[in-house]
Amino acid sequence: MLLAAIGGLPAFAQTSDLVSKSAFRVCADPANLPLSDKFEAGFENKIAELMARELKLPLEYTWYPMATGFIRKTLQANACDVVIGYAQGDEMVLNTNHYYTSGFVLIVPANGPLAGVTAIGDPALKDKRVGVVAGSPPATHMGLHGLLAKAKGYDLMVDRRYQDPAGQMLADLEAGTIDAAILWGPIGGPLVKQSHPDLKATLLLSEPVQPKMFYRITMGVRQGEKVWERKLNSLIRRNQSEINTILSEFGVPLLNDMGTAPLEAAK
Repeated sequence: MLLAAIGGLPAFAQTSDLVSKSAFRVCADPANLPLSDKFEAGFENKIAELMARELKLPLEYTWYPMATGFIRKTLQANACDVVIGYAQGDEMVLNTNHYYTSGFVLIVPANGPLAGVTAIGDPALKDKRVGVVAGSPPATHMGLHGLLAKAKGYDLMVDRRYQDPAGQMLADLEAGTIDAAILWGPIGGPLVKQSHPDLKATLLLSEPVQPKMFYRITMGVRQGEKVWERKLNSLIRRNQSEINTILSEFGVPLLNDMGTAPLEAAK
């Protein structure tokens, strides 16, 4: 055991040394608005700009679609050093402290009969056709409430350069193909705010059973890079207020750490 531990030390040191000292190297999707795109117009791009500015380093991107193989082809290949938005708890990366918490939103016509719905179990959704990402936590809750028979499923892991499930879902909603849509808040909230003024996004906070309907979002770095993780944690802590401002301005619905209520500071 001692020999194994000693033998592992050089590899750990080498992993830590992979972080660039000359640039803030970000792994990102080139076509994943409102989060990121190659024109650097997403809210994750703005957060990356803030981090690079605080580090006094130029910002560099490695672009790769956020689909199968993303981490392997970017972070693990040492093409870049940080993923700006990554759900807490995923073992493929070492997570920083979370810098925001969000949940899923129900999107409906603002002046329609479903405008007051705040829960998947609301009787008003019975017999309605709801758009949802297949295999997502909301889809499980829809199954518990008998809503899947008429649901329309949309893909999750796609190359957003060629497919746009969230955009198609909202287009279907406006066309009347579906009666309501459920999306991850950091996607649905900004899309509604920026491009769909006749729609309304409502956080779903009333589901009493698992799976959970909220996630804490971190930055992801390579496993073993504890020094880099601590440096990013410090940057997040010192710049949390400005990060919250960026997220709120884009329309990302922010929750408290327990996912039980909107974040007061975001109001």
